[in-house]
Amino acid sequence: MKHGKKYSDAAKAIDRMTQYEPAEAIALAKKAAVAKFDETIEVHIRTGCDGRHADQQIRGAVVLPNGTGKTVKVLVFAKGDKLNEAEAAGADFVGGEELIPKIQNDGWLDFDVVVATPDMMGVVGRLGKVLGPKGLMPNPKAGTVTMDVTKAVNDIKAGKIEYRLDKSNIIHVPVGKASFTEEQLKENFDALMEAIVKAKPSTLKGQYLRSISLAPTMGPGVKVSTAKF
Repeated sequence: MKHGKKYSDAAKAIDRMTQYEPAEAIALAKKAAVAKFDETIEVHIRTGCDGRHADQQIRGAVVLPNGTGKTVKVLVFAKGDKLNEAEAAGADFVGGEELIPKIQNDGWLDFDVVVATPDMMGVVGRLGKVLGPKGLMPNPKAGTVTMDVTKAVNDIKAGKIEYRLDKSNIIHVPVGKASFTEEQLKENFDALMEAIVKAKPSTLKGQYLRSISLAPTMGPGVKVSTAKF
């Protein structure tokens, strides 16, 4: 794959064979973000888990102390008083059964996170084929199936992110924007890693965290030392 001059110049500052300490890796990833827009800094964690086994699935959520730098649109499925509660908490869209055809037939997906009260999961379940592949299905482990819609909406707006294994047993999550300070990115990275370390499946044999890398949206990856984790 041929890369542009900016990418190549940024890559020269990074030694592909070195595993950097987190603070140094963050500084390098920030410097490597040379695109004309505010790039997202992402963390890619290769695990030793086998997601085909239910007891080795990793899924959860963590609130990043400095947020993600992105405005997140929240859709809440609820009924009765919970509709008003979700609106008061700052949800962008609230509703119930009437939203199903809009999503299913009209392809409306103008939201980033879906929250549902448990009594609405029968309705939301009908959207499994649409929301599932996009990673938008509410889930109790991620705190998006809950009666406490105020907390759910507040957490998401404050910078709550969800992490889960992909088919290759890798976790991909944003930890902020290139415009963040190194300290803000480091605080977010530390909060994420603490949650990931705690999520280690008890049944896992062998190495849990195989490799960690940080990368801006359009830039090269920086390897992070796994020693301290």
